Amino acid sequence: MTPALSLFVQGLGIGFCIAAPVGPIGLLCIRRSIAEGQWIGFLTGLGAATADSLYGAVAALGLTALSDRLTEHGFALRLGGGIFLVWLGIKTFRARVTEKTVVGQGGNGWAAYGSTLILTLTNPTTIVAFLGVFAGVGFGSTAGNPAAAGALVAGVFLGSAAWWVFLSGVAGTLRDRITSDWMRRVNQLSGAIITAFGLWQLVSLLR
Repeated sequence: MTPALSLFVQGLGIGFCIAAPVGPIGLLCIRRSIAEGQWIGFLTGLGAATADSLYGAVAALGLTALSDRLTEHGFALRLGGGIFLVWLGIKTFRARVTEKTVVGQGGNGWAAYGSTLILTLTNPTTIVAFLGVFAGVGFGSTAGNPAAAGALVAGVFLGSAAWWVFLSGVAGTLRDRITSDWMRRVNQLSGAIITAFGLWQLVSLLR
C-alpha cells in the first residue's frame, strides 16, 4: 500500500469515527430524513462533512497561524453557534406537520446543507480534535506536503460522508411508516434536544 493510499484509508476511519457520535447534527439528519426524505437528510450531514474536511485540511497542512486565529475567536464562534442552535431547535419544535411533510417530496437542500456547514464551522473545538487525533497517530509528516494532506483530507471527507449516508438511509426507511401524530412528536423531541444543546453551549461559555 502506497503512503498516500495508507493516509487515505486512515482518513476514512477518522472521518467516520468523528462523525458517528450522535449530537445535534445527527438529530437534524434523522429528523429531516424522516420529515423531508433521505436526500435532504444526507445533505444535512454532508454540510458537517464539508466543515470537518475544511478543519481537517487546516490541521493536516499544519496551518498553525490559521488554527490559532480560529481558536482565539472561539468565544464569538461558539456564541454564534449556540444562538443558532437554540433558534434551530425552537424552529424544529414548532414545525407544522402536514401529510405532505410526512410523505411528500423533500425540502430545501441548500438550506439543509448550509445550516450544518455553519453549525460545524462555528465549533472551533473541531479543529482542536483534528489536531489532537493527527498528532496522536503521527500524521505530522503531512504538514507542508499538499499531496499527503490531500489524501488524508479526502479520506476524512468520504469517511464522514459514509456515516451520513448510513444514518440518513436508516432514518429514511421510517419515512413511510410515520404518521402525522408521530412526526409531531419527533419534531418536538428533536427540537427540545437541539435547543438543550444550544443552551448548554451558551451556559458553558460563562465558565
